[in-house]
Amino acid sequence: MDVNSRRKTNRSELATISHFFNLGKTLALVLFGMLLAAGLTGGCSGTVGSTQATNPPQQTYKISGTITPAAGGSGATVTLSGASTGTQTADSSGNYAFAGLAPGNYAITPSEAGFNFSPTSQSVTLSNADVTGVNFTATAQQAHSATLNWVASTSVVTGYYVYRGTVDGGPYTLLTSSPVAGLTYADTTVQSGQTYYYVTTSVDSSGNQSGFSNQVQATIP
Repeated sequence: MDVNSRRKTNRSELATISHFFNLGKTLALVLFGMLLAAGLTGGCSGTVGSTQATNPPQQTYKISGTITPAAGGSGATVTLSGASTGTQTADSSGNYAFAGLAPGNYAITPSEAGFNFSPTSQSVTLSNADVTGVNFTATAQQAHSATLNWVASTSVVTGYYVYRGTVDGGPYTLLTSSPVAGLTYADTTVQSGQTYYYVTTSVDSSGNQSGFSNQVQATIP
């Protein structure tokens, strides 16, 4: 092989090596690009969602009971106070219930005109269960009255007005819309456990009233 032939061979080998080197660079770049794409794709993968915790709904409970006998319990007003407030009307059997209550401290108080209740109120603590059997007993109030008597005026009068107060010495509120012709009067609007103070005035035919009489006191049992 002559020198020129050897040079051609070397040039061919160099070209082949250079082509192979360039091909390697291309493959390396392609592989690098694939890895970069894979890395970017991997970096974007995952589940999108809120990181805020979701609290479960708060548990609520019920307070219930019965007011007996039904004659006093039926239609009674039951008042709830404490962590929440509200009112319920007992049914015809005296049953009542407060539902949807959060844990906490409460008081239950019944009321009905003409009745006393035992106990007058009950405290209830709700924690993790309903509370039942918060019961009351209703007792009909006894009818009370205060009967007043007075001495006739020495003047010519057509009658007397009767006044009542709840504070010693007044002020007083007129009880009779028209003069009482006699010398006695029964106050049937008094309430048990209260103390009342009474005075009278005399009135003549022209409607002129005298000053207040002496005061009398009545304490209702």
